[in-house]
Amino acid sequence: MAQTVRVQPIGPTGPRVAPRRARGENGSIMLTPSRLTLARTRRGLTAADLARKSGVPARAIGEYERGLRRPKPATTESLAGALGFPAAFLNAPEPPRLQGAAVTTQATAAAQLAIEFNAWLERLFVLPQPDLPPPRTSPEGTRRAWRLDTAPVPNMVQLLESRGVRVFSLPVDCAADDAFSCWHNGTPYVFLNPAATPEQARFDAAVQLAVLLGHDEPEEFAAEFLMPQEQLPGTSHRHWHVAEEQFAARTQAYHGLRGGMARRETSKLLTKVFKVLRENGTTPFHVAKELNLGLEELNGLVFGLVLTALPGGREPGPRGRARLTLVH
Repeated sequence: MAQTVRVQPIGPTGPRVAPRRARGENGSIMLTPSRLTLARTRRGLTAADLARKSGVPARAIGEYERGLRRPKPATTESLAGALGFPAAFLNAPEPPRLQGAAVTTQATAAAQLAIEFNAWLERLFVLPQPDLPPPRTSPEGTRRAWRLDTAPVPNMVQLLESRGVRVFSLPVDCAADDAFSCWHNGTPYVFLNPAATPEQARFDAAVQLAVLLGHDEPEEFAAEFLMPQEQLPGTSHRHWHVAEEQFAARTQAYHGLRGGMARRETSKLLTKVFKVLRENGTTPFHVAKELNLGLEELNGLVFGLVLTALPGGREPGPRGRARLTLVH
């Protein structure tokens, strides 16, 4: 079955309406308190750390984040420079909030940026809609629903994408964090650890599928989903594209095999999206600018999911229309 992804005109020649923002007495756009908190958390800084880097008193930073005071434009520029974000990022509307996230960390802050990126993409593309089985569907039931039969599960990233799950990477400075998943406005998201081995990243994706389905023992779901117990005799970890240790845990015996997947599973959706954007004159530089991010930050969200890092680029020229088909 094919999913069609349509690209609409973008940039200066396309219909783009910026939301109205609050302005101060001098007409300058006012800082959004939660944006300052998001940027500071994304950089792993305390208010005291940011004060040392920016020269803005920590007490004032706390008041800005609580909305008790509004900084002058020059102060906003100082904060933005210390944080490595454009000032426009701090003045943008409220960022998305992760459902179920009790504490905001560097990793969850990166996830908020990914959700904003996805919202930008959805204004330009028709992406696959969420199509997950009912909550707590068994591994066997999920395989049947997705017509996987007894064959090894194909590329997990692409499988999840074809079912409407948005898959992103955590930036490399979040490599100490585990993979995780969440829902936002009815759309499921999975965030993979950039330092995981190819086999571990594949297993992590299956674990997060189980989390999205509400299973209490997601690792057991992932093991059965990737390696159905009744299909294991006479096979090896290579057949199922999993780590030898994961296969051994299922069979209770090592087969003496080494090696495995040559590289991590990549994203068909993101690869095609950037290809279509590029064909329409939209460079990654332009995408990052639209999101009020640096190119390095955007690269971090797709690290390991596209075959190469996104190159920079000049300001884009005129754009037309294109059509992208995602097949699963």
